[in-house]
This record gives sequence, structure tokens and C-alpha cells, in this order.
Amino acid sequence: METNRYHEPVLKQEVNTLLGVETGQVYIDATLGGGGHTKEILAKGGKVLGIDQDNDSVQFVSNEFKLDIERGNLIVSLGNFRNIKTIAHLHDYSRVDGILFDLGVSSHQLDAGEKGLSFQRNADLDMRLDEELGVKASDLINGLGLKELTLLFTKYGEEPFAYKIAKKIVEVRKTRSLVTTYDLSDLILHTVRTKGHMHPATRVFQALRIAVNDELVNLERALPDALSLLKPKGRLVVISFHSLEDRIVKQTFAKFKERKLGEIITKKPLQATEKEVLTNIRSRSAKLRAFEKL
Repeated sequence: METNRYHEPVLKQEVNTLLGVETGQVYIDATLGGGGHTKEILAKGGKVLGIDQDNDSVQFVSNEFKLDIERGNLIVSLGNFRNIKTIAHLHDYSRVDGILFDLGVSSHQLDAGEKGLSFQRNADLDMRLDEELGVKASDLINGLGLKELTLLFTKYGEEPFAYKIAKKIVEVRKTRSLVTTYDLSDLILHTVRTKGHMHPATRVFQALRIAVNDELVNLERALPDALSLLKPKGRLVVISFHSLEDRIVKQTFAKFKERKLGEIITKKPLQATEKEVLTNIRSRSAKLRAFEKL
């Protein structure tokens, strides 16, 4: 089962260590992706309920892991992790030994381009990971006013040039709509200049993706529900890729501890080694936190 062509999971060894997978134990991979982390759990004898809102991911894993599904070691479910409790109960995974959230976007989703998540490939400015969602990124870009766009880029992208970019978008919209990823990224490139390795459009694209998919609200809702599904001594492991996600995880784990629901295993977030960053650039911004239920 070679899943690397779809998505190479980050912090793989650290996840394995923290989950402590044993034969016969049951786990939920709340962000299945290409099945990279699930593959490791299955290899150690664990059983997995894999959840993903992206139908492409579900179809890919269903084909690649057909034998594991037939043997009853893997269940693949199309859905958003905001509904993790409902999905878990539906498939008899209401008491599990560990739950993993590998947040963000998979390499495949960025490379494929058709969802409009990457400024490096030209596509419709969509960004919906779940095709059932109603609002596209282009709807926001072409429909929101100056103040609303500025707030969106600031709140979800922490973009220092939010007002300047929003003002340019509103100005350009008077003559034409912005409907593709290149429409937006080119506008940003010609509006602001940034130093360092980060592309000027990175934060705006992040902000739009978060808003379209309601990612932060979903995460805030899912973490307490995930904790409720864990057995005593079960572990909740979360990998985040930007400060907004990491802040939610950190604060939520602190609240869990205050309520005496368990212990924070990672006093500081674990990060990728230099070696891993060299082989998997996506791991550069990854932060891993883990919580153990009492």
C-alpha cells in the first residue's frame, strides 16, 4: 500500500509513539487524507475508523486499503470531523484508545489543483473541501465589502497587509470579477511585496480556506467531542499547521486539564526534525500536541 503519491504524513514517528498502538486497540483518524497515519496504525495491529470530508480522499483510501476494509480492520467514512461523535457512534467506535487530527490540507489536494487551494496552480477559486458546502472562495472575494474582507484576512490569515489587499480587490472588482486562483494571487503579487520565503498570497489563501470550510469552529467543536469518545488513558493527538489552529488546541487542552479530565503529554509542541523538513517541506510548520484522558 504505497500512499506517498497521495500525501506523506508529517511527524509519523512522533504520532506512533504518542498513540502507543497495540494489537486489537481501536482508533479514529479524524482527518484520513491519503491514509498515511492510518497505514502505520494498521501495521501495528490497530483498528481504525477513518473520517474525511473530501470524497477524493475517501475513494483513494477505499481502493488502496481494500484488504484492510474487507478484514474489518478499517472503516472509511465520508464526513466532517465536527460530527465525530455522531460518526463514531454510527460505526460502533464510541470508546476508543486514541484519536488523531492531522489538520490542514494534504499535499495531494494542493498539487491536484482542482479545488483551488493553491496559488501555484490555476483553477476556479473554490476551496471547498466538502462539495456540499454552499459558499466558494470566489463568492467571498467578489461579494464581501472592504471592511469585511479586511477583517477576514486579518482574523483568519493574520495578514499584515489585509487592508491594502482588500482595497485593491474592491477596486479591481469594479471592472471584472476575480474567479481563478491566478486572478487573486497575481493581484496580491502586484499589490504587496514581502521578504523571506513566504509567497505574498499565502496568508490570504489560508484565510479564505479557513472561512469557506469553517475550520476553526469545527475544530473547537470536535475536540471536546473527541475527548468524550476516549477510554481512560486514551490519547488525543493533534497536528496543526498555523498559529490559529495551534492556539485553539493549546487552550482547549489547558481547559481539559483545569477540569481535571486528564494530563497534557506535550508540555511544548513537538516539531519536525531538520531531516524530516528536508524530505517533507510541509512538516516545517507542523506542531504536535497530545492529551491523555484520566
